[in-house]
Amino acid sequence: MGKKKFFLGLFSILFLVSVVLTGCSSSDDAGSGDGGSDGDKVTLDVFQFKVEFKDQFEDVAKQYEEANPGVKINIQTVGGGEDYGAALRSKFASGDEPAIFNIGGPTDVIDWEDNLADLTNTKAAGAALEGTLDGVTKDGKVLGLPFNQEGYGLIYNTEIFEKAGINPDDIKDMASLEAAVKTLDEKKGDLDLDAVFALPAKETWVTGQHLANAFISPEFDGNVTKAFESKTIGFEYSDAMKAFVDLQNKYSVQPTVSLDYSQQVEELFSTGKVAIIQQGNWVYGSIAGIDEELANSKVDFLPIPVPGYKEDSIPVGVPMYWAVNSQKDKKVVEEASKFLDWLYTSDEGKEVVINDFKFVPAYEGYDASKISDPLSKAVYEYSEAGKTIGWTFSGYPLNWAQNVLGANIQKYLLEEASWDDIINDSKKQWEEARAE
Repeated sequence: MGKKKFFLGLFSILFLVSVVLTGCSSSDDAGSGDGGSDGDKVTLDVFQFKVEFKDQFEDVAKQYEEANPGVKINIQTVGGGEDYGAALRSKFASGDEPAIFNIGGPTDVIDWEDNLADLTNTKAAGAALEGTLDGVTKDGKVLGLPFNQEGYGLIYNTEIFEKAGINPDDIKDMASLEAAVKTLDEKKGDLDLDAVFALPAKETWVTGQHLANAFISPEFDGNVTKAFESKTIGFEYSDAMKAFVDLQNKYSVQPTVSLDYSQQVEELFSTGKVAIIQQGNWVYGSIAGIDEELANSKVDFLPIPVPGYKEDSIPVGVPMYWAVNSQKDKKVVEEASKFLDWLYTSDEGKEVVINDFKFVPAYEGYDASKISDPLSKAVYEYSEAGKTIGWTFSGYPLNWAQNVLGANIQKYLLEEASWDDIINDSKKQWEEARAE
């Protein structure tokens, strides 16, 4: 605004002074307003969603700036109760485009494709664990880098198993899992158990997203993009999924359709009233808040056995990805890629990822012994061993997993519909959603 006033005025000498002052200001604070570059100075504006590590991320940005004096990193975090996707769209619409931002799976790749830099040749992409880039790869190009990994399976109380005389290493398939469950059920009085399982069927994300994913993923070769592009779903492992639902329901605290996440994790598992729950490494904090000893030394994962596919694996996936804005200045794109490489592949960055962010790394080359909690450590070990089932529910039709399949599983458990009925209805609604 100042320059325009001088242009409109008649005092040329003041205008010349303003030009000099503006020039000095530009050299002292290069690119700080627009996430751009000026000479050797580069500013990276980051717009990210993960509120849980906001402070730690800002600290690591300062660490990077100190090691790279020509770089300035500005971080804006929008998440928690706020809609990150809507905020990101508003950010771009305002013209204040970030250099680094977050995207989800295939839908976001399509929506943001014009703004996604090709990250195929980055060190981070080269170190990404198998399958973690599937959701952000298009036409052979890697368009995002994984934040971290999350995994889920059957979390069990190791102390209860030991008291029951069950060796978890002997549980290698559905038959041996069923045998162990029956043993626990027979001894539940001596073990002071209310039941073997706590199946929170009230939470349709537990059933329609997570449980079902283990048995739907094989149909799409564990590839979220294939699921996203499919016009139909065959439920090729429907019988196996039914057996797994039935096993949990039969030996669960009842009624399962009224059981929620808090009851499952906090009231029942964390107090030793059930031996097994289907959940992910994210429950560590909840368990530790009730029984720190249990959380740190008496929990582990059993696989979700999928007969005819994988019976020794757990579903593992990436909740969000980093993207670099391809419309930015070339120097900004290069520095943004360099920063993400440093974060996930340098010795300093790896320490931060594990110790400060407390992430389950989505990249090779990490020392699993340094991962702080046993559930996250187990997820990483399963991943490095290649014993994973793809996380494909990000590729399902919008709201289908919970509002259709999860709701239908509730009807089955309430005996309001047969298994064949709910499978046929879920197939039909998938096809209808894809036809829109």
